[in-house]
Amino acid sequence: MTAGVVALLGLAGAPVGMLLFARRLTRHGWRVAPFLLRRTGWLLVTTLVVFTVSFLLMRAVPGGPFDDGRKLMPQVRQNLEARFGLDRPVGEQWLAALGGLPTFDFGPSMTLRDFTVREVIGQGLPASALLGLAALAWMLLIGVPIGVTAALKHGHPLDAALSAGASLGMAIPNFVLAGALMWPLVIATGWLPAAGLDGPRALLLPSFCLGAPFAAQVARLVRTGMLEVLGQDWIRTARAKGLSETRVITRHALRGALLPVVTFLGPALAGILTGSLVIEQVFAIPGVGTHFVQSAINRDYTLALGMIMLYTLMVYVLNAIADLLLAALDPRIELT
Repeated sequence: MTAGVVALLGLAGAPVGMLLFARRLTRHGWRVAPFLLRRTGWLLVTTLVVFTVSFLLMRAVPGGPFDDGRKLMPQVRQNLEARFGLDRPVGEQWLAALGGLPTFDFGPSMTLRDFTVREVIGQGLPASALLGLAALAWMLLIGVPIGVTAALKHGHPLDAALSAGASLGMAIPNFVLAGALMWPLVIATGWLPAAGLDGPRALLLPSFCLGAPFAAQVARLVRTGMLEVLGQDWIRTARAKGLSETRVITRHALRGALLPVVTFLGPALAGILTGSLVIEQVFAIPGVGTHFVQSAINRDYTLALGMIMLYTLMVYVLNAIADLLLAALDPRIELT
């Protein structure tokens, strides 16, 4: 089953998952509302700080959006600066950009002259979201079974081999893995396309390269969690009741073993988002990561600011969702 099919199945099952998620969260009662209020308040503070620091740093770096090697006539440069408001004081520029923050309306891109920042984000975000969702599917489909198998074969040579493979997977950067797999799968055999995002086959290799390092970390977390859970008294009680080993593992032990994975889910999703910047460049995927890199290179103030705020918002929201999911799975955890 390809990562694209898994992603579609995940989207199809999302309503059911959300219902179960909401049902478990009701055990926390009124504590959910204060949690959401606190996180919303901190989101506003974080957004304002990141916005201000990014705005000032971009203007502190030498060079500008119109310093691309061409010598512009003074009048032409003056007209361009007036067009994008760069001739106004920095304080006025900050206030103007801040006014467009709630709707991501930062105006036109300074290098992609026919597009606004919101249009660029709207065109590139679906590709990046699909890549990230497929990478998440690889992370769970590979990491969880390997971690469970290694725990059940504790002390066996298979456990040592899987643990060594997970450690190696954590040490290999995703762009190195992409280069290593591109020759046998793309150049030598032509099994997979080299670039673009035209269909599920084109999604396989970039999503695998993006999700594999995180799958290695998930495998180690699941193995450690499973070994700890299997030694608990309630697992021995379940076995003493005559439950099959499969039922003990899937219905009882696995839920406790996945708690570290849920804790890791927030940082992993943030890592997948930031890691997609490199993968999109390697495989020429038209996502927001490509525009992020190019906007930084071209000193495109408006587009770079829009991309920074987009990633800040996504990382913050995903971390909050991971905290809610962890609280839903384990009622002992307090929402803070």
